[in-house]
Amino acid sequence: MLDGMFSFVLLDTRDNSFIVARDAVGITSLYIGWGLDGSIWISSELKGLNDDCEHFQCFPPGHLYSSKNGGFRRWYNPIWFSEAIPSSPYDPLVLRRAFENAVIKRLMTDVPFGVLLSGGLDSSLVASITARHLAGTKAAKQWGSQLHSFCVGLEGSPDLKAAREVADYLGTVHHEFHFTVQDGIDAIEDVIYHIETYDVTTIRASTPMFLMSRKIKALGVKMVISGEGSDEIFGGYLYFHKAPNKEEFHRETCHKIKALHQYDCLRANKSTSAWGLEARVPFLDKDFINVAMAIDPQWKMIRPEEGRIEKWVLRKAFDDEDHPYLPKHILYRQKEQFSDGVGYSWIDGLKAHAAEHVSDKMMQNAAHIFPHNTPSSKEAYYYRMIFDKYFPQNSASVTVPEGASVACSTAKAVEWDASWSSNLDPSGRAVLGVHQADAVDNGNKT
Repeated sequence: MLDGMFSFVLLDTRDNSFIVARDAVGITSLYIGWGLDGSIWISSELKGLNDDCEHFQCFPPGHLYSSKNGGFRRWYNPIWFSEAIPSSPYDPLVLRRAFENAVIKRLMTDVPFGVLLSGGLDSSLVASITARHLAGTKAAKQWGSQLHSFCVGLEGSPDLKAAREVADYLGTVHHEFHFTVQDGIDAIEDVIYHIETYDVTTIRASTPMFLMSRKIKALGVKMVISGEGSDEIFGGYLYFHKAPNKEEFHRETCHKIKALHQYDCLRANKSTSAWGLEARVPFLDKDFINVAMAIDPQWKMIRPEEGRIEKWVLRKAFDDEDHPYLPKHILYRQKEQFSDGVGYSWIDGLKAHAAEHVSDKMMQNAAHIFPHNTPSSKEAYYYRMIFDKYFPQNSASVTVPEGASVACSTAKAVEWDASWSSNLDPSGRAVLGVHQADAVDNGNKT
């Protein structure tokens, strides 16, 4: 019956039995470990376990652990979990209403709050709905009815420009934070220590978010609403252009949602929590996921010849001529991965920095140093070295997912296009022939 995001331990002091549970999708982080003396340890961070536990692992999302039964039980069991292909017709108004409800639900707050606004579709929709519904809420009486929005990027980045335009359109109090490539590189060690992963895409995107969260908290803001989860539910990543049929498209979205706790949820939760900021994610509302994942996936398929770009069903649901939520060109702006959108030179700068610290000889012997999940690039090797400094245990390295990926895909989706196997970069620009900026701004480097 619990709705929302949570991780908790409930202790019954009468017999010292306990249950541990984690929210449906794993928005909040949780780990479980076992000591040599038979003790069981629970922590929201790896660093709470790695000194005392013989073995530890990620606590699976949507699961319950009972000390009496001694095992995990999955309590979250929605229809889409079986990956059977749904057949409900697409109704734009039903989808719109479900998402509006998910956002409104997250406006219950007694602390100063705002929205993260990258200028992309997802964060812009969240900001638009929040701005519309804020006026009548208790939060507005307490903190004022003008919404605060926050954006981060390198000087002149695609996100800063788009976010400014959306903020002007919605009339938010907009806060723009700039960082340099050097600022980001200087923060990498702290970022890896806090977010507890060596996954390349996650670190690329966590660093600007980490820097932004510190500045947001310094303004006295304690909660932000964010747009994570939409790309997984609607097949928004550019590699979905290559999905061969609706069955594979749907299964890939299911796999992506099930893995969110290792990627975007982990990033959003830990980048913000490092500074005592709470991030809420309406796209991952249980009721909303049920509505969105029941739609026949043929509607989510990307068909450029019919004018259907990625996430068309979501865009169409909010394409209201009479009371527009967003300007048309923002509503139909192409997907820009967060680590790309903050400024393309950010990723190029990271690669150059890693190349200075990782030699060809180190790469030749990578499989001997890191037999599990061997780094395939100098950037990945660099992050792995830092991660292993803080978390040297084998259990720690296994908490990070493995497998080939292009532009945030799962290993399965790499099979959709033969050319990808020779270009396994997680940047959105790696989807050549799909990304609109692939021929400019050094996009062809990747």
